[in-house]
Amino acid sequence: MLNSTLYYTMLTRDFSKSLATAASDTVAKRETAYYEANIGKVKSVDDLMKNQRLYAYVLKAYGLSDMAYAKGLIRKVLTSDVTDGASLANTLSGGRYKALAAAYNFSAKGAVGTISAEAQKTTKDNYVEQTLEANVGKQNDGAKMALYFKRIAPTVKSAYGILADKTLLGVVQTAFGLSASMSQQNIDVQAKTINALFKIGDLQNPAKLQKLIQRFTANYDAQHPMGVSMTPSSALEVSTPDISQSLLMSLANLKLGGS
Repeated sequence: MLNSTLYYTMLTRDFSKSLATAASDTVAKRETAYYEANIGKVKSVDDLMKNQRLYAYVLKAYGLSDMAYAKGLIRKVLTSDVTDGASLANTLSGGRYKALAAAYNFSAKGAVGTISAEAQKTTKDNYVEQTLEANVGKQNDGAKMALYFKRIAPTVKSAYGILADKTLLGVVQTAFGLSASMSQQNIDVQAKTINALFKIGDLQNPAKLQKLIQRFTANYDAQHPMGVSMTPSSALEVSTPDISQSLLMSLANLKLGGS
């Protein structure tokens, strides 16, 4: 059994190699190749939205796969002025929409927006991280939540950013033993509760961020003691390459509470 603490540690011990493994995933590799070959042909919002494969790739990269059906909303986001604090991309919660609009800023960049090397690299990097998290989630939801928190939490500017994101909030609630029923409270009361537990600025400190994640995974494992059942071969597939095979085989057969 691998619990979320051990699984997360294995994945982040050499995170670049974990990402490389995710990038070599058959589907990820194929879709990224298609994106690279075709994104430069996109000259407008309509071009992007008519190409279902590109549209799906871009939305997944920015964590918006669940909103693929809402094409009217996505169109408005992609034509938003990201410099205007009152624009749709800036007012929607979670930061995902703003990131999408900033990368593919048709409002400001027009037809040349999609050929930006920076936008393409960011999109591909994001897609690989989303792929890694999705694959990890098939084995252990706690480890997936921890990876998501590691990626997104440093971008949060206030307690309201935590409250606006279901996964971020779930990590914080689990880490500090908060009841899910707190969501029924006044939003300002919820924000005050979070601010009393830790400083939002600490999320941008790697050491403090890591401690919070460790606190989360420990509590998550206490609440979900079954962990992840893995064969030695599946452990090898999801782990970082620098851990020896003999150790992985031992970890894959490890029982919680003892060897």
